[in-house]
Amino acid sequence: MTNIILLAICLMTGFGLRKTGRFPAATPAALNGFIIHISLPALTILHIHSLKIDLSLLLTAGMAWLLFGAAWLLFASAGKLFKLDRETTGALILVAGLGNTSFVGLPMIETYYGKELLGVGIIADQLGSFMALSTVGILAATLYSSGDITPRQMARKILMFPPFQALILAFLLRPLSFPEWSTEILQKLGSTLTPLALVSVGFQLQFGGIRQVLKPLVAGLGYKLLLGPALIFLLYSTIIGATGTVVQVTIFEAAMPPMITAGIIAIDHDLQPQLVGMLVGIGIPLAFITLHLWHKLLIMFV
Repeated sequence: MTNIILLAICLMTGFGLRKTGRFPAATPAALNGFIIHISLPALTILHIHSLKIDLSLLLTAGMAWLLFGAAWLLFASAGKLFKLDRETTGALILVAGLGNTSFVGLPMIETYYGKELLGVGIIADQLGSFMALSTVGILAATLYSSGDITPRQMARKILMFPPFQALILAFLLRPLSFPEWSTEILQKLGSTLTPLALVSVGFQLQFGGIRQVLKPLVAGLGYKLLLGPALIFLLYSTIIGATGTVVQVTIFEAAMPPMITAGIIAIDHDLQPQLVGMLVGIGIPLAFITLHLWHKLLIMFV
């Protein structure tokens, strides 16, 4: 419950700071820069170092990649069909294609399934959502913000992305033991991610122009909260025939609202900041309703 309250407070704080004019207009750029260069790398090194990799959880790790791939196919096709601008298409792929499997996902798993299954959520987040964001996510953000780009430029963009560098470093450091002080520092730096990210999103959240982005907003949230998890449910439970609590939690994680960090990356690449803010700002509270319904469905059929 504490995490959920923090989500609401930080989002509304950012919204209020913009309304009162107490912070400059460039505030989101500064906050996003800190998140990308400090908060995310710290969290990556911390969690990957202690992550227990189990081959039986491949379905869990693969969930986010499948969701993102399906989102790319769907929204790229819809973008051409409905003549959406490149920035809107990119925003939908990136933000509706990746879920908030950590800060929203982990508390929701604990609430509905218990602490003993939090490890499934960590796998879904670290080897799924976060790794997808650091690779194909930054690829999509670059393509849809810059247009034509050479493979060499794309490779450089991914390799120079600070969280991706931290991901590589984290795997290299896995054999080493971290001293207690370094773990504490990484935890404190990483803990800045969610409050800063939500304040940044809230700062850019505007409902005045909702009519202009209503259709892509409905499409993005419809995919992230309903269609996307339904595809994972169909594939894992019906086609593959996987059952059990781990599969339930994996599909439950697929139904999480849009990823805050993906929103930050989209805004940093100037991919429809207004749409991105609404996808995150409206998607999170709306997910509290849809997640309850998904839990009931999964208990019955998986």
